[in-house]
Amino acid sequence: MSQLSDQQCEACSWDAPHVTDEEIEAYRQEIPDWQIVERDGVKQLERVFKFRNFKQALDFTNRVGEIAEEVGHHPALLTEWGKVTVTWWSHEMKGLHKNDFILAARTDKAAA
Repeated sequence: MSQLSDQQCEACSWDAPHVTDEEIEAYRQEIPDWQIVERDGVKQLERVFKFRNFKQALDFTNRVGEIAEEVGHHPALLTEWGKVTVTWWSHEMKGLHKNDFILAARTDKAAA
């Protein structure tokens, strides 16, 4: 799958560098189904995953939660009947960090 998913997340603080536009384009090559959205001036990575029913959606939500807990970095998760919307961004620095792309790649892996 993605080489991004195999990379380690690094400690991230409020003054960590945001990814550049060039880095965003390079990372998105590995996670093409993710969209960049901007909310209140904050860039975020977002993807909607579809499932056959609520139970599958909930199981996936829990898998993403486990990924998040392992590294102490947590997405917004909206679980609905037949779909889960996952949104990654670095809350403390109010934007995108390489960690967000790594975790998006791990999320794709969990959905596979």
